[in-house]
Amino acid sequence: MGVFTVRIDVGDPTGQRFERLDALVDTGSTNTVIPEEILRSLGVAPHTRSSFELADGSETELDVGRTWVRLNGQAEFTQVVFGEQSYDPILGAITLEEMGLVVDPIAQRLTPRAKYLK
Repeated sequence: MGVFTVRIDVGDPTGQRFERLDALVDTGSTNTVIPEEILRSLGVAPHTRSSFELADGSETELDVGRTWVRLNGQAEFTQVVFGEQSYDPILGAITLEEMGLVVDPIAQRLTPRAKYLK
């Protein structure tokens, strides 16, 4: 899949204050990853800690919380991982699914899709 970024807004847990970021679209990443310092500055608190496998096959434990992510006028209160300083923001599969978006790798864009209850 081609790599591309999208502009997202990450908000505080009340949805009153947002910070704009460019995030890598990565369907191979389960979770959305936001730098820890940004999440903490927005008042996002972790509610758990989880183990994650990185692209190089190594594992790490990181804090996980929930907050608002806004994209193209749509907002979701979604799970976010507190990324270490060296991590770039990533828009992961859970948030994409919650927003009903699929990746068009040729056009390098996100497109809406139907949500199903079957």
